[in-house]
Amino acid sequence: MTNEPMTELNRTLAPDFKAIDNITLIRPEHKTLGNGCNIYCFNSGDQELVRIEWVFNNLRFNPAKPLLNMAVNTMLTEGTNTLTAAQIADKIDFYGAFLQVDYGYENSQVTLYSLNKHLHQTLPVIADLLTNSVFPEKELETFKRNQQQKLQVSLQKNDIVARRDFNKAIYGNTIYGLGASFDNYKSLQRDDLAAHYKLQYQPSNCSIIIAGKVDATALALITDTFDKGWTNGPITADTTQPELQAAAERFYFTEKSDALQSAIRIGTPTINRNHPDFQALQVLNTVYGGYFGSRLMTNIREDKGYTYGIGSGLGSFKQGGSFFIATEVGADVCKAAVTEIEKELNILKTDLVPAEELSLVRNYMLGSLLGSLENVFSHADKFKSIYFAGLDYDYYDRYADTVKNITSDKLIELANQYFHFDEFYKVIVGKY
Repeated sequence: MTNEPMTELNRTLAPDFKAIDNITLIRPEHKTLGNGCNIYCFNSGDQELVRIEWVFNNLRFNPAKPLLNMAVNTMLTEGTNTLTAAQIADKIDFYGAFLQVDYGYENSQVTLYSLNKHLHQTLPVIADLLTNSVFPEKELETFKRNQQQKLQVSLQKNDIVARRDFNKAIYGNTIYGLGASFDNYKSLQRDDLAAHYKLQYQPSNCSIIIAGKVDATALALITDTFDKGWTNGPITADTTQPELQAAAERFYFTEKSDALQSAIRIGTPTINRNHPDFQALQVLNTVYGGYFGSRLMTNIREDKGYTYGIGSGLGSFKQGGSFFIATEVGADVCKAAVTEIEKELNILKTDLVPAEELSLVRNYMLGSLLGSLENVFSHADKFKSIYFAGLDYDYYDRYADTVKNITSDKLIELANQYFHFDEFYKVIVGKY
């Protein structure tokens, strides 16, 4: 132990930013099984643990039966020819594994976390789900009642109503614009679910993404389980989706006379991540409303005190994208908040973003990307984002390059090209 005096830390000075020079992503090994199923393997880490995802493209949206994709995926764990829902849960729990099903607009997936030494016990359960699910009538009726009750509660919330109305306006009668109704749930039939299941959950419509410590034994076991005995049906799954058709009406107001807060949703259809401008638009969005230090937060939360939170974002789907602003504000300041939202948007079209602010945004965006790569599962998630969009890893190289080098002049150009507030869709639920 020394008696040297400690250097006093000057807490009035912020630590220096350190530029992020390079971001390296783990890339998967790939193989295609004889039945057409694609396997992507991320082998990394020391723990004897793997995450396996079976990802299926959703079938083409059918407006006459709009909930089939969601209902089939959600009910996969409700029973097979040989196992009840309780038995499925017990088998997974007994081996310390974790099973979940997730539904998205374009994909449905089954995810298993399992210790390597128990894969020979847990994988057959997944194989049973993907080949022998039966959607028992009793469980289907319970599912319908539960979903209707959840919907009834949700429709009392202004922000959920605003989101439903906004999506319907900009995406039209597609899966992206669907706002499920009580009748939609009531009309679900077991035979429809079973037919949909057989068509969608085929190996040729599946990508298996494995991440963790994947040794040769584990990979061979996964390959054998989902190659032999898992066959395609006679009809190829149609996974195309209808074109988006935005509504002609651009203003939607649902009055609630007793509302203390009004929900605001404003935005427009725009480009998706396949467009060369998308990454630059992400920078502009971050400046405007994409992080806690954004202009919307600074003005409407910190300065005006109209809300606890406000933000903007970019949605990217296969059929297109959207730019949106979302918040809930005091009902008495709703009009004032909309005015400030427009004002901040127009400033981006006329005033250069100061160098200091742009530097802060750059460091935030690159730091967020780097921070999101904390383990091998995160690297697999980054792969999924580009794989299902039909992109390659150069997408992330271009992202980093754009964030590092974009200029304030380019941001003004983008704002004038993509942001036309008079043409935006505006949804208000509450008082206005």
